[in-house]
Amino acid sequence: MPNRVNGRLFVVGLGFSGLEIAKLARAGGWDVAGTCTTPDKAARLRDLGIEAHVFDGTTALPAALGDASHILCTVAPGTAGDLALRTSAERLGGAGWLGYLSTTGVYGDHAGGWVDETTPVQPSQARSQQRLAAEEGWKALAKESGAVLKIFRLPGIYGPGRSTIDQVKAGTVRRIDKPGQFFSRIHVEDIAAAVLRAMTHTAPGTIYNVADDLPAPNSEVVAFACELLGRPVPPAIPWEEAAPTLSAMARSFYSESRRVRNDLLKRELGVVLRYPTYREGLRAIAAAL
Repeated sequence: MPNRVNGRLFVVGLGFSGLEIAKLARAGGWDVAGTCTTPDKAARLRDLGIEAHVFDGTTALPAALGDASHILCTVAPGTAGDLALRTSAERLGGAGWLGYLSTTGVYGDHAGGWVDETTPVQPSQARSQQRLAAEEGWKALAKESGAVLKIFRLPGIYGPGRSTIDQVKAGTVRRIDKPGQFFSRIHVEDIAAAVLRAMTHTAPGTIYNVADDLPAPNSEVVAFACELLGRPVPPAIPWEEAAPTLSAMARSFYSESRRVRNDLLKRELGVVLRYPTYREGLRAIAAAL
């Protein structure tokens, strides 16, 4: 029989964040299952001890979803909406706890100002508008089914293999200087810890910003990563010079600037960040190389 000390978690989308959450849950005594998009990845995940099922959004989620006590969706919606809700809404409502990974992009541009969970949402990017629509879909499902819902709004996610340290090592990093530009970030391990805390802790909130304590410009983070690796800090490239050479996606990130508050995460859920700023996070990644 599977170990169900805490319950059964089903993660729709075992990607960068979803897999980290699944690993932490499994280490904490949860029975864990989830989805990925290819048979090859499913086989690799099963080798890690995670019950993996293939789901590409064209058919319903697997029957294994049915006995989950907790369901977490990490999959980004598209123009057709949230794939889990669109294909399997009637079955998702069987769990007592629902979680959804969203984005702080729903707040839109605040010219470097601070936002918190009470800030009105005004997404300007299509992908953020889609996330907000998905949030509303999960709220409607939770209301209909009576399930507890927790929405986690995430800023830029980084961690081992996906960080400024990795970009510096690969020689692909650019130090772009856009005055007044701030980005918030969160280490993937802190995302996992926050989600697990929300799964096991009673708190009144539905929406939590999961961000670290120090929003910072890209140029500052790049300089710190270079110093950690003993590499020369590249000269800053003025935004006006860099913008025409960036992809449309990269330019869209620079079109918004905000600093994200995490007070509610700490106050209601008692979360203590392992990496409270990018400095601790990048130091750990560099030390593990």
